[in-house]
Amino acid sequence: MSLSGQKTTNLDAVVVGAGFSGLYMLYRLREAGFSTRVYEAGGDVGGVWYWNRYPGARCDSDSVHYCYTFSDELLQEWTWSSRYPEQPEILRYLNFVADKFNLRPDIQFNTRVKSAHYDEESSRWQIETEDGARVSAKYFITGVGCISTANIPKVKGLETFQGQWYHTGRWPHEKVDFTGKRVGVVGTGSSGVQSIPVIAQQAGHLTVFQRTPQYTVPARNHPYDPEFVEKTKANYPEIKQQLRESFGGLLVDSQEKSALEDTPEQRDRVYEAAWEKGGFGFAFSYTDLTLDEEANKTAADFVRAKIREIVKDPETVEKLSPTYYYGTKRPILDTNYYETYNRDNVSLVDVRKTPIVEITPTGLRTTEGEYELDVLVFATGYDGMTGTLFNIDIRSKDGVPLKEKWADGAETRTYLGIATAGFPNLFMITGPESPSVLSNMPVSIEQHVEWISDCIEYLRDHGIETIEPKVEAEEAWSRHCREVADATLYVKTDSWYTGANIAGKARRFPIYLGGVGPYRHICDEVAAKGYEGFSLSMCN
Repeated sequence: MSLSGQKTTNLDAVVVGAGFSGLYMLYRLREAGFSTRVYEAGGDVGGVWYWNRYPGARCDSDSVHYCYTFSDELLQEWTWSSRYPEQPEILRYLNFVADKFNLRPDIQFNTRVKSAHYDEESSRWQIETEDGARVSAKYFITGVGCISTANIPKVKGLETFQGQWYHTGRWPHEKVDFTGKRVGVVGTGSSGVQSIPVIAQQAGHLTVFQRTPQYTVPARNHPYDPEFVEKTKANYPEIKQQLRESFGGLLVDSQEKSALEDTPEQRDRVYEAAWEKGGFGFAFSYTDLTLDEEANKTAADFVRAKIREIVKDPETVEKLSPTYYYGTKRPILDTNYYETYNRDNVSLVDVRKTPIVEITPTGLRTTEGEYELDVLVFATGYDGMTGTLFNIDIRSKDGVPLKEKWADGAETRTYLGIATAGFPNLFMITGPESPSVLSNMPVSIEQHVEWISDCIEYLRDHGIETIEPKVEAEEAWSRHCREVADATLYVKTDSWYTGANIAGKARRFPIYLGGVGPYRHICDEVAAKGYEGFSLSMCN
């Protein structure tokens, strides 16, 4: 019983989130015999794919790689329709997985975890949901996603707007009809780039409010040929191994040399081929595009030349041309994004030059003037990496909130991006300082889930009560992450990676840039050495 008199449920593990991470974590723990419950804020499975239903939302990793690989049967039973399927198909896939492995009975939907406090006396996590239910668990595992807390800008006057407004990360389940309406889209990150061309086809007029122009490469989506699907399914064991050993969890063509080793003519041919093929291969055309300023400039110049080639109006070309280092913000794939600005019903406003002042009852006002709007769409991204973790009151064995421990930025406070000192038996799936968002997420998720479940089995089999990173191991890992990042151009650009999109957030780079394959080997070596860098305490 809890102090309030309400009954407390006892479990081996509690998992937060029923997306790719939570579903597989539940499957693994249940197969190993652990009593497990998943809490999910949404009304069904899917994680970000449950919430992100905005027009044009689709996967930007090849679907045959953006999937679970743990089950050969699942790989053979499911067939993707195209290279980059849209959100409804990905959601159907995750529902298929949940049904195939009968996962729903152990998932509690429409439930947010309010707090998780570690009780050192019982060596258990005391967890409370927003509806007041209490659960005690030996292990607390977060599968909340890295970009799942919507960043809704605090713009003066939003509450006075008489039209409809939406955020791409919290899109309604029913279809939004833009037909004939005056629509404003604020933001041109990935969700903006995906949604703008689709909305433009429906709206009476679309006004895009852009702060930072983006480098974006064509996706070149296409339906899969049955012969390709058959060949892929036959070769999945080899593909799975290649994905796990790769740098980004993707299979892409690369020259495996510096961009500066080729002549300008040779480089143009390489970039042109990657541009025509579409996808993330462009970013991997050469090995040093995010390492060397001169090499980076060759890719940036190529994309800027493409913008000049595609977009007709010179003033719009100027607004759309990025000046930051190519690839140091989230890589974006598009379908007819630049082409959309040739439409008569689309206009582009540079809000860096003419900032947004306020939302009015009938539209949006910048320093230059007012735009009358019927609908506002905020494509303003997320409080990435730590935002969703901070929404839960997670407290250490000493009662220190996780948010307080990481007040100066997550970069200096995790071990392997999986755990953090002072918080025994807490595991984070794709947490800060792991490859996470700079990798093909399902590949990184599977690696973390398998490592965590293997670890928990090891603890049970060896009579170990708790596992917790040593402070010195945590400091060494964070230092290594920082050194790897500092050798790149990523740290020279403000982005949501660094928290620059959130007012008052500490600027850090909490992502491991050493590559998916090398990172996997590091984690495996830690486990092989009896969980080196962790403090293990035996059961009494």
